[in-house]
Amino acid sequence: MSTVGAIENVAALVNAKRDLARLTVRLGAVASNYRLCRRLAGPAAVAGVVKAESYGLGMAPIARTLSDAGCDTFFVARVEEGVALRPIVPEARIFVLDGARGESVAALLAHRLTPVLNSLDEIALWQSAAKDAHSGFDAAIHVDTGMSRLGLPPTELSRLAAEANTRLAHLRLVLVMSHLAGADDAATAMNARQLARFREALAMLPPAPASFASTGGVLLGKDYAFDLVRPGIGLYGGNPQAGTKNPFAVAAVLTGRILQLRRVDKGESVGYGASFVAARNTALATVALGYADGLMRAIGNRGEGAIAGQRAPVAGRVSMDLVTLDVTDLPDLRAGAEVEFFGDTISLEEIAAAAGTANYEILTGIGPRVPRHYVEAA
Repeated sequence: MSTVGAIENVAALVNAKRDLARLTVRLGAVASNYRLCRRLAGPAAVAGVVKAESYGLGMAPIARTLSDAGCDTFFVARVEEGVALRPIVPEARIFVLDGARGESVAALLAHRLTPVLNSLDEIALWQSAAKDAHSGFDAAIHVDTGMSRLGLPPTELSRLAAEANTRLAHLRLVLVMSHLAGADDAATAMNARQLARFREALAMLPPAPASFASTGGVLLGKDYAFDLVRPGIGLYGGNPQAGTKNPFAVAAVLTGRILQLRRVDKGESVGYGASFVAARNTALATVALGYADGLMRAIGNRGEGAIAGQRAPVAGRVSMDLVTLDVTDLPDLRAGAEVEFFGDTISLEEIAAAAGTANYEILTGIGPRVPRHYVEAA
């Protein structure tokens, strides 16, 4: 065999191995979900939350898709994410939720990133940098209304309001924001309580555009929309409100391929710890996907896979590279068949429930060993 032929064979083998698992990302669905948020929240503007590699789907293609759909404002968590995002959307406004720290000021300025300032100390730091530069800097302020995480607590908000002229000198206040703690439950009284607190905070501060709602807040109605909403999970097809119909299109499908089919007799065990014991003569499918890929170990003996729309339960523990399904009731299977673990048949919310976690963690946990495959169709 020629050297060229050998190289081609190796490349084909590598591609075949990469295709054993796949996260298919439907960019058309992401764009459709963005447009749905605009209809639900309008006339408020809609930003795209693309932190954590767009919840694991891939920041660059997602940001381009959102930009093409009309999105001109983005939120990231880390300054490094903002630096990576800037060349992808060169004209967009990018907010960094982590705020400003001494070591991040230079990068924020160099890449035209707007920090979301979470404390009086951060406001002072950003103001000092603006003063030193003899310029006015854009700034967003995060007010804590009940999350007790990031954001100005009530004591600091009161001090800022009383001393706004001096503390905000050299700063252009382009956004005041807060974050809902209970938007996943439309019935919780905490939503209305936080809304009232946010309105009180806005009345205390100089006039500026306001942002309160993530995806869950968008679904709470226009009282929560203000001037700008910040959907994340909804863009990627997840439903933030358990027990309600998901209005968002499926944007991500996780699949693995069957490596081997076998039969075991009644009473035989499957996998580490022998946690599954066959109650009948059982057909098993071993699939090339495991917890190293982000298929959570917690779905062992609880989760499901789907083959051509038919569900099969996980049999035994999820191991690092493999998972086994009981496919006794599924006829005509072959090695190489594709198995869905979430997507069109099994929702993100179903696999999250099986794992005892949230759909956010399911998406962001899909590891780099799983190739992302981007399609335009919704």
